[in-house]
Formats: sequence, C-alpha cells, structure tokens
Amino acid sequence: MEKFRGVDYYEIEGLLSEDERMVRDAVRDWVEAEFLPVVIEHHRAGTFPLDLMPKLGEMGIFGATLQGYGCAGLNNVAYGLIMQELERGDSGLRSAASVQSGLVMYPIHAYGSEAQKEQWLPAMARGEKIGCFGLTEPDHGSDPGGMKTRAVRTTDGYVLNGTKLWITNGSVADVAVVWAKEADGEIYGYLVERGTPGFSTLDIHGKFSMRASITSELAFQDCQIPLENKLPHTKGLRGPLGCLDQARYGIAWGAIGAAMTVYDWALQYAQQRVQFGKPIGSFQLVQQKLVGMITEITKAQLLCLQLGRLKDEGKARPQQVSMAKMNNVQMALDAARLARDILGAAGIVDEHPIIRHLMNLETVNTYEGTHDIHTLIIGRDITGLDAFGM
Repeated sequence: MEKFRGVDYYEIEGLLSEDERMVRDAVRDWVEAEFLPVVIEHHRAGTFPLDLMPKLGEMGIFGATLQGYGCAGLNNVAYGLIMQELERGDSGLRSAASVQSGLVMYPIHAYGSEAQKEQWLPAMARGEKIGCFGLTEPDHGSDPGGMKTRAVRTTDGYVLNGTKLWITNGSVADVAVVWAKEADGEIYGYLVERGTPGFSTLDIHGKFSMRASITSELAFQDCQIPLENKLPHTKGLRGPLGCLDQARYGIAWGAIGAAMTVYDWALQYAQQRVQFGKPIGSFQLVQQKLVGMITEITKAQLLCLQLGRLKDEGKARPQQVSMAKMNNVQMALDAARLARDILGAAGIVDEHPIIRHLMNLETVNTYEGTHDIHTLIIGRDITGLDAFGM
C-alpha cells in the first residue's frame, strides 16, 4: 500500500492554523517512522513500546494544553489533532498519551498542590514518569459514584482499601491518581506512588482488543499514603468527571484517526484489487461503502473542530463532548467493519491494520462512558428529564 494520503473531503485544512497543521504533521511523520514499523509485533505479543514514551515527551505531546511546568501550552484543536494522529497508529498509543495527559497530568494541574505539580508535571511532560488513573472498579464502571474503595484518615495520612480494574498503564505507572470515598461519603483524589506498601498491580491478559496497551488491576490493602498525597482542590464526583471530559475529548479526535486509516487502506485496496476483470472499486456496492465512510469521517471532523474551538473559547459543555465521543467512536467502528468487508478475507489478517483497529474500537466504544451512557447524558440535557437509574 502507498503512504497515507490524508482524508480531507471538505477542505478542512484551510480552517486550521499554520501551527495546528505543523503539530499534526510532525506527529504524523513520527507515527509513520517510529511506531508503525513496530506496532504489529507489539500487538501480537500483547505489549506496549514503553521506550517510545520519552520520545513522545520530546515532542511536547504529554499535557500539551497545560500551561507551565514544562508543558507545551498548545490550544485544544492542536491537541485533538495530536490524538487523531496517534490513533491512526493504534488506539493503545493514543490511550497511553490520553491517560498521561487528560487523566493524570490534568487533575494534578487542576486539583493538586504546588508541591505536587512541581514533583510530577515536568517529569511526566518529558515522558520520564508515567501515570495511571484509578476510577473504574470491578463492580462499578458506568456508575462510579457507587465505588467501594475507601480512604480512612489516620493521624499522619490515609489508609486505602479497594480494587480498581481496567487501568491503562497500571503496572508501569510511577504514580496512580486514585479516587476513593472517605467517611463523609464524598469522593476525593489521592496520589499513590509505585512501591507504596499495600499497593499492588496485576496485568490483564487474554485481551482480543487493545493488545498493544498495558491494562491492569490495582489493589490497595491497608495502603498507607501521607497527608500531602491527597489532591487538595477537589471533592465529589465533579473531580473525576472533569478528568473524563478531557479524555473523552481526546478520544473523539482519536477515533477520526482510526477511521482515516481504515478508510484510506480500504480505498487503496479497492482501487488495486481486481475481480471479474476490473478493480472492485468500480462496483456500485463497494463505492457505496467508501462514500458512506468518507461522509461520516467528514461530519466527525467538523464536529470535533467546532468542539475544539468552543473548548478554546471556554464554551464547550460536557454534553457536547459526550456527543462527539459517542458519534465519532461509533462512526469509526462502523467504518472499520465496512473496511474489513471491502478487504474480504484479507481484512482479518494483521498484514493490514483493519482488524486491529476494529478490535481496538470495540474497547474505545466502551471506555470513558459507553455509547448508551452518553446517549442518556445528551437525552437528559435536551429534555431536562433523567433516564439514569430507576
């Protein structure tokens, strides 16, 4: 197959600034040079190329929208384009960057003390330290308010007990942002460092999806952390949900990248694959699939671009982020399935990236809020009526 050509049917390129295009192109070139040559081997082995984290740090990808502490201070559209290009490579690559930036660096920057910021943010921006985000539990995914993990105040700190599950980068993280309930029933955030007594991790194996990503269980058994490791400026679910909004924004852009890859691959395949004496791209039903794919990609691009502009103006609402995450991931999943269909039997082997993206997107469709949960969030917003629970 030829090199990726880019997907821009509506000349959206002209709506981007020179800096935004430059950032996107730099990440695109890096993914093609550094990541794509190794992704198949890591996907097969079920491993993540940790050696690439400092290289991502050198490019200013981690915490890219944050100000100070060695962060790049980019706008939200540039950050979105970064996520798009990383997921053109693999959802696992985008997840690693998205967790580091939106779920670990963001809460430390937004809710942390000055000492916590100085300790973690510069090193994480450089990719020298890795973080993970402990919210989801074995029995509480879509309903984080029901979490069972508890933090009990002692004379000199807190004791954590509980379990977190489906945690990206869990076993390799130097610090975990962990959410737990205290005696008042409110949820607070804590920084738990690797090696803390009572803190252990266990990787999840047997995954058919997100194989080039580390997914772990975090366990806390009488885990003692000092007072200064509590995030001082957050209380209640608003804290972790604010982090999820950052991550969902990145996912909405990332899904476009996955869709671009499967569309571009299917298009080139349809132009080259000959059946009945002519390229399959000349058949009406194949053209219908390709037209549907590029139309939905274009709509998703415009949705994310406007969301990014609203975010830069401080006007984006969580419900708008939900719409972009919900729509764009479903769009990418549909595109991957159509691309797999166009490739026929070739679509199930990892010589082509289609099946890897298709399996990854099954996970992306679930995490950071399922399609159904985001539907209910938007439904509540437009009707004023709550469909959650009983």
